Amino acid sequence: MLDSLPSMLVDIAPFMAIGFAAQMVDGALGMAFGVITQTLLVSVVGVAPAAASASVHLVELFTTGTSGLSHIFHRNVDWGLFLRLVPAGVAGGVSGAYLLSNIDASVARPFVMLYLTGIGVYLLVKSIRMRKPRFEDPRYTAPLAVAGGFLDAAGGGGWGPVVTSNLLVQGGEPAKTIGTVNTAEFLLTTSISIAFIATLGLAAFTTATVGLILGGVVAAPFGAYFAKRMKPRVLLVAVAIVLISTSVFSIYKAWPIF
Repeated sequence: MLDSLPSMLVDIAPFMAIGFAAQMVDGALGMAFGVITQTLLVSVVGVAPAAASASVHLVELFTTGTSGLSHIFHRNVDWGLFLRLVPAGVAGGVSGAYLLSNIDASVARPFVMLYLTGIGVYLLVKSIRMRKPRFEDPRYTAPLAVAGGFLDAAGGGGWGPVVTSNLLVQGGEPAKTIGTVNTAEFLLTTSISIAFIATLGLAAFTTATVGLILGGVVAAPFGAYFAKRMKPRVLLVAVAIVLISTSVFSIYKAWPIF
């Protein structure tokens, strides 16, 4: 067992690095962990989409839990918004997990990414034109959470890009929005993981999961700190750039559908 430890560490080191980098982005900007890790597992490692999504959500049990505690510590959570997001998000997530376990739901992904690219461009323009920050309590949350939870499970990543970006479009304060969405994601991820285990079993989880967990948990506390310290305009620009780049990449990977 001890003799094989160095070899095992070498095998999981790349996944630790990816988990660390992905969680740094996700913790600070409220999106991209699922997109980055799901793309790696499916496109590079060759894991089946359902098994990859199951692995990513198991990892996120640890990363979102750590990140959520950090956001709570830094007072980045709007608890009223949190309570509006969680029930609808869980309902959408469980439905998406069941659908992905039984049919291929990836056909809709490029069209969702086109929509998110447009949202990213809008947020970028909004951040450039922003003078004095003015924020409002987002009004449309339940349908947004259902869609975000469903796409997160069915597409292997979508809660952050869909929910965070649309709450920001509605005028949500960036740090509070990011912290609340990240904290709510823990309960969403828990429900999705349970649904995947019930439909696919524990055999769906890959060895890469261990590396992603270790790297992600180490990075999780830092993201909340950066979200708290960064100016709203800078956060909006960063969210827009990450949203546009990840969405365009996803469209490129799915180009044969067109």
